[in-house]
Amino acid sequence: MPNPEGAPSVPSAPLLEIRGVSKSFHAVEALVDVDLVVHRREVVALVGDNAAGKSTLARIISGVYVPDAGEVLLDGAPAASASPAAAYKQGVASVFQELALCDNLSVVANIFLGHELSSGSILREETMESLARGYLSQVGGRIPSIHTSVANLSAGQRQCVAIARTLVGNPRLVVLDEPTASLSVASTAEVLGYIEHLRSLDLGVIFISHNLTDVRAVADRIEVLRHGRNNGTFDARTGRYEDIIAAMTGATHVRKVTRAG
Repeated sequence: MPNPEGAPSVPSAPLLEIRGVSKSFHAVEALVDVDLVVHRREVVALVGDNAAGKSTLARIISGVYVPDAGEVLLDGAPAASASPAAAYKQGVASVFQELALCDNLSVVANIFLGHELSSGSILREETMESLARGYLSQVGGRIPSIHTSVANLSAGQRQCVAIARTLVGNPRLVVLDEPTASLSVASTAEVLGYIEHLRSLDLGVIFISHNLTDVRAVADRIEVLRHGRNNGTFDARTGRYEDIIAAMTGATHVRKVTRAG
């Protein structure tokens, strides 16, 4: 729609834009000229076979790795890439497969681990408990008690705690690396529900997975990586399963995917 001066309005920048990112580890090219766009309130699935570059890209977005070439933009501005802490301050939260939960600590202690609230030397326990309940509710989690040890939770509930913990930093983008791997059918359904809740909070979500059934259940768009390169973009609801598999296995090849912002 034209602005009052008659000039056309400029579309807002994507939440995340990756432009021509490459990353090598000695002689191994993990990523080569990769592009990726994620908008607010969008779940983008990143799929590919082993060694496709999915986790490397996730770690670049999360500040774990610095790209050798290319740009990472958040809301159109260069993203901090010095460290995970810098990315966290810019609103990028990540949950990797290891989860990094402490089994001997309570749910609320795990949610605020490393980001405890205090007044001087005194922990604001009631405030953290109240906020923890709110974060769990926002992702649709059903935890019996925030005071129970994480060791007593199911695999799906542990994922819930890890995902709820991302909300502590008021993120705009959440990266989930294989959150449904090795889960039961029931726990997988729980985690997919958590992902849908993140989207409803107007967040962008990157969902890394090998499981196309899980991906198609919640993703808006599927991006395929093969041997560290873009190899296809698909609408998660209308893209044919056979076409996505062909892109993942190399039966079809895309030289370069050009994406509009």
